[in-house]
Amino acid sequence: MSDARAYCARVAKSHYENFTVVSLLLPRRLIRHFHAVYAYCRWSDDLADETGGGQRALDLIGWWREQLRECYSSVSRAGAFVPRHPVMVALRETIRRFNIPPEPFLDLLVAFEQDQRVKRYDTFDQLLGYCRNSANPVGRLVLYLFECFDEERAGLSDEVCIGLQIANFWQDVSRDLDIGRVYLPAEDRQKYGCTDDDLDARRCTPAFRSLMRFEVQRAREYFARGAALLPLLPREARVDVELFIRGGEAILSAIERRDYDVWTQRPEVTKLAKVKLLLGAVAKKFL
Repeated sequence: MSDARAYCARVAKSHYENFTVVSLLLPRRLIRHFHAVYAYCRWSDDLADETGGGQRALDLIGWWREQLRECYSSVSRAGAFVPRHPVMVALRETIRRFNIPPEPFLDLLVAFEQDQRVKRYDTFDQLLGYCRNSANPVGRLVLYLFECFDEERAGLSDEVCIGLQIANFWQDVSRDLDIGRVYLPAEDRQKYGCTDDDLDARRCTPAFRSLMRFEVQRAREYFARGAALLPLLPREARVDVELFIRGGEAILSAIERRDYDVWTQRPEVTKLAKVKLLLGAVAKKFL
C-alpha cells in the first residue's frame, strides 16, 4: 500500500503544477486520498490523449474501465482479488474509506471516449452533456472526500465545475483547434456571425469578439450560481473550492484583458495574480 500511495503522490506532483499549492490547504488526512483520485483522473486523461487517439485510445480506456470494475469488485468482497495497478491499489482504500460509488469514475471515462468521437458541438446543450461527464464528476468526488455529499451540494458543485470547464475551453480555443477540437457551439457562432472559415483561419473579427464576450459572461454566471455552495461546505473544504472559483474567474478576466483575442496569445493568469489568490485563500483559512 505504501508503494501505491507514493506512486500516486508522484503522479499528482509531477503532472499538475498547482497540486502542491492546493494541497497546502487540504487537511493532512485527505492528501493521500486526493492523490489517489487525481492519479486515476490523470491516467484516464493520458490514455485518451497521449496514446495516439482513435481506436487505440478507446481500447485503452476500455481496459482502464475493467481495472476500475475489478477494483470495485475487490472492495465489495472480503478477501477478493486485490488490484495490481498502483493507482487502483490506492484508490481501493479511498473508495472503501469514503463509500464512493463508481458513477463519478465511470462518467469521466465516458467523457474521454466522447473526445475520441466528437470534435465539434452544434449546441450548448450538447456541450453541457459533455461537461456533465468530464467536469461534474470531479466536484462530486471532492464532496465525497470531504464527507459532505448530498444532492443540493452536488447541484451547486456542478455549476462550479461547468464554469471551470468552459472557462478553460474559452482560454484554450486555439490549443484545442490545434488538435481538431472546437468547443464553441455552432449555434453560438452562427448567432454572432462567426463563420467556420473565420474560426479555421483564427481571425479575431468583431463577430468573434462578440461571441467570446457572450461565452465569458455565460461562464461567470455559472460561477455566480455555484458560489452558493461555499456556505454549505465544511470550513476545511470552503477555502479550496473558493480558490477554484476565483481561479476560474481570473481566467475569464485574462480573456477580457486581451479584448477576447485568444488567437495571438493564450490568456494567462499572471504569477502575481496566482500568488494573490493563494495568499487570500490562506488568510481565510486561518481567520
